[in-house]
Amino acid sequence: MTGPEEAGSVTLDLLKKKMVEFAKERDWEQFHSPRNLLLALVGEVGELSEIFQWKGEVPKGLPGWKEEEKVHLGEELSDVLLYLVQLSDICGIDLGKAALRKVELNAIKYPVSKQQSQKTNNDTLFNGNNGTESG
Repeated sequence: MTGPEEAGSVTLDLLKKKMVEFAKERDWEQFHSPRNLLLALVGEVGELSEIFQWKGEVPKGLPGWKEEEKVHLGEELSDVLLYLVQLSDICGIDLGKAALRKVELNAIKYPVSKQQSQKTNNDTLFNGNNGTESG
């Protein structure tokens, strides 16, 4: 495998290829069932959550965070992304296309005109779903 310094633009396809190669080199494919990858993903989301657990609200850009905290955050975010890429690959889902489709569906479900009319009513905006649902 090549190091991150050799990567230009990182795509989902590049990550998928790297993870397939990584697993093959270690003979781990036998363990990479959808269920196992999902459970590993959930575990990594838990580790990611622990980073924010006692911090309260954290502003954009993470002001005041130490560099090692940001590095750790990057590692945990990467673990989540890599398991998600592997899971989608094992399930035969083109994650990039599925994500773009979901953005399009959310744009239809939550049109800009509807959201702008809600800006004047914070109760509606914050008590309703703001387009980030998964269903």
